[in-house]
Amino acid sequence: MSYVHGGRLVAEALHKEGVSHVFTLCGGHIQHIYDGCLDFGIRVVDFRHEQSAGHAAEGWARATGKPGVALVTAGPGVTDAVTAAANAMRGGVPMILIGGQGPRFFSGMGSLQEMDHVTLLRSITKWSVTVPETRRLPDFMAMAFRKAMTGVPGPVFLEMPLDVLMGMEDDSNLHFPVSYRTDSVAGGDPRGVEAAAALLAGAERPVALVGTQWWWSPYKAEIASFLQRYDLPVFLNGGARGAVPPDDPRFFRLCRNKALAAADVIVVFGTPWDFRLNYGNDIPAGTKVIHVDLDPDVIGHNRGADVGIVGDTGLVMHQLAAAGKRPSNNWIDTIRAMEQARFQKMLGELHSDDVPINPLRFSMELAKAMPKNSTVVCDGGDIVGTAAKVVDVWEPGRWMDPGPLGTLGVGPSFAMAARLARPNDPVFVIYGDGSFGLNGMEYEAAARQGIPFVGVMGNDSAWTQIRRGQVQLFGPERMPATGLAFTRYDRMVEALGGHGEYVERPEEIRPAIERALESGKPALVNVKIGTSAFREGAISV
Repeated sequence: MSYVHGGRLVAEALHKEGVSHVFTLCGGHIQHIYDGCLDFGIRVVDFRHEQSAGHAAEGWARATGKPGVALVTAGPGVTDAVTAAANAMRGGVPMILIGGQGPRFFSGMGSLQEMDHVTLLRSITKWSVTVPETRRLPDFMAMAFRKAMTGVPGPVFLEMPLDVLMGMEDDSNLHFPVSYRTDSVAGGDPRGVEAAAALLAGAERPVALVGTQWWWSPYKAEIASFLQRYDLPVFLNGGARGAVPPDDPRFFRLCRNKALAAADVIVVFGTPWDFRLNYGNDIPAGTKVIHVDLDPDVIGHNRGADVGIVGDTGLVMHQLAAAGKRPSNNWIDTIRAMEQARFQKMLGELHSDDVPINPLRFSMELAKAMPKNSTVVCDGGDIVGTAAKVVDVWEPGRWMDPGPLGTLGVGPSFAMAARLARPNDPVFVIYGDGSFGLNGMEYEAAARQGIPFVGVMGNDSAWTQIRRGQVQLFGPERMPATGLAFTRYDRMVEALGGHGEYVERPEEIRPAIERALESGKPALVNVKIGTSAFREGAISV
């Protein structure tokens, strides 16, 4: 018989779940959990802002397919992490957010950092609750992981009062739940699968859209057999990027809008008809739509579905592959011609020698400099929108954008999490100069803890994605709040213990990136870029 404190119980529950890293900014309310983590070999990775710690937990999930864990102190520690929880909720990413709280015997008396965290987090998590007593910590941890991973993945919030974490319990009388969540996923209703297979088998111009839910499926590999059976072009969205390699003949990315407008059947897996797809408004009325999603409320939202299937993306792909087959025709060739036409229009800017550097040339040089095993993190607006059309990823879990909430500042957190998850593979962050300012201090945390990555910044001294529309609406004389000073952020990174490079000419980009990789430090290549008409008309709302 031995007595252990509540923080050790939390760490033991994390260990049983297979958690190897937790992400945090220190606080007195949660230090007992740190102590427990030392006993179980769980690495405590610290940040300079709780938002970053929360984003790192989300980034861990995006890189590994397993829930990430963030620990934050009470009051402002929790409020600082709200943005990360909201981003994970909107993006359908499993995350365990643990927040401290003052001791219960001081409740309502105004203890340090006391506030109602649970109500605050309730609208942006799948579950938000206070752990009532020390002996219930293992049970609540099990419930948290189950809720985060069941159905549509998402974040949960556990408030742990200080007296609960400091409380001592006899470990011989404690019960740690076992077999508390299933790995089984929902398959499609056979009627819906049969109807969808019939539509696809008879389609002349089918198109598939695959979204982030694919990444969480235990049947991810089934995408290959599905595409082979129905021989249709596929466009990948969010966390599904990397599901099909760029050299696959069915992979496309430049002509999505034209392909959807020309299709007679569209099958959408695990992604909504939101702003990224113009709410389905561009789809002709006569086009048949098959919508597959874990959330029944998403099916038919904004754009009606002729066939709606509630189920796991990979498992439904498996069912569809077994249910039918489409004879090949020249539709893939038609889509390839659309893709090539779009690429031809980009060629001049891709090879431009302009100074300041053209954003498309910046993107091409970055793409050429990245090894195939790289992870790409996106932390910017306009420059990321440009680079996304050029930069490739070859494996799943290696494209990490902010998701549909559009949260900037995720860059260093996602990058550090990805590098910890895959320590032998390089990680790149595509930065805008605006987004860098949100959490750039995390370079100190990365350097101090030996977590290298390479940021490559398209620096145009502006919030360009907003500024472009501002000029169109109000004119060039009325542009408050969207201009920035041109800043040597590379020198800031050097001062924080990293490696900095400054680039003004296109031929200098790749050598600078190569030196940054070789440095073995958190690095920033600060590239001065000019303007481009490539994203003219892109929306920012």
